[in-house]
Amino acid sequence: MKVLFCPKVFSCYILGRMTDSELAVPQSRTALDEGRTPLTQLLWQFSYLQILDFLTTVAFLLHGVREGNPIVRLALSGGANPLAILVVVKLLAIVLGLYCWRRGRRQLLFRINILFALLVAWNLVALILRSADS
Repeated sequence: MKVLFCPKVFSCYILGRMTDSELAVPQSRTALDEGRTPLTQLLWQFSYLQILDFLTTVAFLLHGVREGNPIVRLALSGGANPLAILVVVKLLAIVLGLYCWRRGRRQLLFRINILFALLVAWNLVALILRSADS
């Protein structure tokens, strides 16, 4: 039987009280998992979350919701094409994710993924609430 989520282990890992080797659980590899390390999977998750954040930000702009990130807000105010600026911002974010991946910063990438998952969820809630007001 496989445990999908253990809050105690999860919170210890997030708070940095548990190392990657302590967290490792031996599992049989399937053909789908061949060549994919946990770090590589974190990079794919990071990239996917960046795409979701990009799409929700575009939806924000179309519905008149103000960007919450002050750096992105500043970049958007300084350019003529908000879509191009968002693409550049997301490309920079993916470059930072690649840097973490190349340096083997698994825990940092894991924490960033948690942050962006929460951010995308927040963006969706804000869009739903904005749509309900209309």
